[in-house]
Amino acid sequence: MKKPTGSYPHVRVQGNGRAVVSQAGSILLVEPVHKTGLDQAISAVLAPWRKPRAVHDPGKILVDLALAVALGGDCLADIALLRSEPTVFGPVASDPTVSRLIDTLAASGEKALTAIRTARSEVRERVWALADDQAPDAGGQVIVDLDGVLVIAHSDKQDAAATWKKTYGHHPLMGFVDHGPGGTGEPVAALLRPGNAGSNTASDHITATRLALAQLPGTYRRGRRTLIRCDSGGGTHEFVAWLAQRGRWLSYSVGMTISEAIHQHVLKIPASAWTPAVESGGEVRDGAWVAELTGGLLDGWPKGMRLIVRKERPHPGAQLRITDADGMRITCFATNTANRPIAELELRHRLRARAEDRIRAARATGLRNLPLHDTAQNRVWLEIVQIALDLLAWMPMLALTGQSRLWEPRRLRFRLFSAAGQLVTTGRRRILRLARHWPWTREIADALERLALLPNPG
Repeated sequence: MKKPTGSYPHVRVQGNGRAVVSQAGSILLVEPVHKTGLDQAISAVLAPWRKPRAVHDPGKILVDLALAVALGGDCLADIALLRSEPTVFGPVASDPTVSRLIDTLAASGEKALTAIRTARSEVRERVWALADDQAPDAGGQVIVDLDGVLVIAHSDKQDAAATWKKTYGHHPLMGFVDHGPGGTGEPVAALLRPGNAGSNTASDHITATRLALAQLPGTYRRGRRTLIRCDSGGGTHEFVAWLAQRGRWLSYSVGMTISEAIHQHVLKIPASAWTPAVESGGEVRDGAWVAELTGGLLDGWPKGMRLIVRKERPHPGAQLRITDADGMRITCFATNTANRPIAELELRHRLRARAEDRIRAARATGLRNLPLHDTAQNRVWLEIVQIALDLLAWMPMLALTGQSRLWEPRRLRFRLFSAAGQLVTTGRRRILRLARHWPWTREIADALERLALLPNPG
């Protein structure tokens, strides 16, 4: 008997297989498109850009691109993945047709972008209604996190510039709805900016907030039920005043730069004024305390603003800054939320760190680089990335339970979307059979059953 010469079995490979569907698990993304009416909504708003006697619908092309990005693609040509599986994705446009559509939408400027955003907003409201108690607004409040993202450019692209981290590329400002500890998050704003765009540019934060609010259901576009949360990049007089302006009255939790005046006030806080910081479970956070600053520091800021400071022992190896005091790391934020303990407010602001998870997911979903040259084209690409991220957030919210609801895009692709299947035709029906031995086939089947129970749009 011939003994094996390696650790793995030798398998003969032939390239003539039939009725085999790769990435069969991606049906988990196609079904939410049907149930939410995303394809119909985008097709309707992009109807003005459909040429007479065109074979492919612009809305279908755009959703196809978003599906390709959600499955791991990072350029327009990756739509070939969908084209190879017409039984799952239907007819898919050729690469030249896709490129022409992107150029056409880019040439239309803000008009095309507004149409796409309007469709996304309408679908989002339906998705949240379908999700019921799993929706981000189930607790009566929506939290929007704003944060900047550095996107490296490896070639000369329009508006690419040197960044503050001494790299070269772009500096988009993103907005994400926080789904809380039981979920992930979904994008609601993406403002493309040059790499040298300032972190404290109030006009950019205002524009990004307007984009984010326009994506929310109407009841959350103004009022204290919507919380805008960001780091010290948003800690400017102009932005905070805009958030608190009469007619908007938005809640906010905004990081503040430690100025010399704040630093001197922190040094004068008596030990009795410090309150222990808390963790999410309610237990005391070891080595961290919070206090509220009052007095002249609030002069010139909107009425009702509170200034809360935290001091914490730095982690081993961390370097102190000149604004830190007595060996403690000092941070500060402003909020207009009243009648709540400062430790609770500090915890709420600290949970803004979940935005970093959303940025990591965005980088893994088409935002690692901007694949096109012109800024107008890359603005359309950002909309495609957001649709992909929407689908990756909506599918778990509507179909997954338990820990799988927290899976980020990389894990969803590895465990669910990459499952292979066999296409069987019996009578007039086509059946996609997933591999029985795949460890997560049960999760896929259960999720599809939950999606099947949802009502169809219209």
